[in-house]
Amino acid sequence: MVEPLLSERMRFSQMLIPTLRDAPKDAELISHKLLIRAGFIRPVAAGLYTLLPLGQKVRLKIEKIIREEMNAIGGQEVSMPISLATTYEEAITDLVRREIRSYRQVPLVLYQIRTKFRDEPRPRGGLIRVCEFTMKDAYSFHSSEEDLDAFYPKIRQAYEKIFRRCGLEPVTVQGDPGLIGGKDSYEFMLLSDAGEDQIALCESCRYAANREIAQRFKAPVNPTEPMLPLEEVATPECESIQTLTEFLQITPARTAKAVFSIANETDFIFALIRGDLEVSETKLANAVGARTLRPATEAEIRSIGAVPGYASPVSLQKQSAVKIVVDDSIVNERNLVSGANKEGFHVKNVNYGRDFRADIITDIARVREGDPCPNCQSPLILKNAIELGHIFKLGTRYSEAMGAKILTQDVSERFLVMGCYGIDIGRLMAAVVEAHHDEQGIIWPEELAPFHIVLLVLNTDRAEQIELAEKLYALLRAAGFEVLYDDRSESAGVKFNDADLMGIPYRLVIGSRSITNKTIELKRRRDGTKRELSYAQGLDALVQALKAECGLPLATDRV
Repeated sequence: MVEPLLSERMRFSQMLIPTLRDAPKDAELISHKLLIRAGFIRPVAAGLYTLLPLGQKVRLKIEKIIREEMNAIGGQEVSMPISLATTYEEAITDLVRREIRSYRQVPLVLYQIRTKFRDEPRPRGGLIRVCEFTMKDAYSFHSSEEDLDAFYPKIRQAYEKIFRRCGLEPVTVQGDPGLIGGKDSYEFMLLSDAGEDQIALCESCRYAANREIAQRFKAPVNPTEPMLPLEEVATPECESIQTLTEFLQITPARTAKAVFSIANETDFIFALIRGDLEVSETKLANAVGARTLRPATEAEIRSIGAVPGYASPVSLQKQSAVKIVVDDSIVNERNLVSGANKEGFHVKNVNYGRDFRADIITDIARVREGDPCPNCQSPLILKNAIELGHIFKLGTRYSEAMGAKILTQDVSERFLVMGCYGIDIGRLMAAVVEAHHDEQGIIWPEELAPFHIVLLVLNTDRAEQIELAEKLYALLRAAGFEVLYDDRSESAGVKFNDADLMGIPYRLVIGSRSITNKTIELKRRRDGTKRELSYAQGLDALVQALKAECGLPLATDRV
């Protein structure tokens, strides 16, 4: 009996699964190496990848989980036109303002799963950082801040369920909403050496935040000293904090460091921070409302009357041409050393308020390993992490700008209050591999695996083994198992290695002993345990035993 074409495509010999013994030389991350070696993805160009059949099956399973959990909290799926922008706030707000009129129509949760593009200057790590990617965007619309506050825990719980079903336990941290704006931003971070983000964690009180926006407990180094008079000193060839402190025999915390930036290609930003700290670009951009921020050139620095390496806000010639942002570490310090805006000279005893003032005073410092926690003052630790998802409250920024209003119960008009929620599906797939692998290959969580079982025949030239495999293959599929039947005329070693590399949860092996002993070997990929299953009572009984043994989510609607 000839099987349907769909079944034929579940045979290894008929599928496009180009496994490789070695990873490409440019692949650095484990997920990048294994997804290529196991035949899940192939590169097209920098930051662009084709998902091969196995990769597409995993992606669709991730999407299925997302749809189920989003639908469970009242989400409704839409599909908007592909946009070159990375976000859809304007498009979704325009849609809702045209269709929603009354408070009775909210809360409303709309989501889509859509291909997106970003002008990624440094794609790397396979699916971790790419130019084209698949994103789950969701937006919620509410009649009030209180209504959004009541919904917010539901979306957070839905995200936690999504990641848990994908076999991950990320850390939820305070995040930055980015250029979109908003508040109550949370990022779901998977601790991983492969991560480009860093998070600051407190093991005592569980404080957690993205390093770029994390806070620290702030204690001035020398707040009680009396203000001393300004004193210009020669500091030849002391253009860095290190050379300056070595020359003057002081600590970096006794200096004020200047950092120059150009915001939105038009605004000159002069940031001042204590010399032992570094500026967080994210905090600085947020402070000045910058969509773009780049370092100022030497010519731009000199154009405002400052001298690179010796710059200071004290007696700055063209102070009106710049926006001075002072880190709050500076305000309560006394008698700092700053530049003199003169080559080879610095000024001692610089004090905020007396000697210079700021346009903005705020926290612009990046936290460091060991900084005191802002809540309990225990030392913070820094960990690399992969961002899996991001949720935050948009408020009325877009609804006000675009006139998206509803009539309230008392017949007054009110701007819709919005929330925004995203998951990068390709990055999520890669993160699963980073978290679940061993020296042999991928170990897919059972709900994501492209197949439940890989069925191997060791001797394809033995008719009795082929006959047994064909019967078992048909019965397994009829019972709801997703089965990859490895019918290739390859050695046992090649088949075993490929099965481990692909990470399919269970492996069934039919060999000579299967015929003589009426047993089939079952191996669990997760821990490598093996056992012999008897089919002396018939293959139907063996299939039922597999159902009990594996406990897999069997497919009635196969992906």
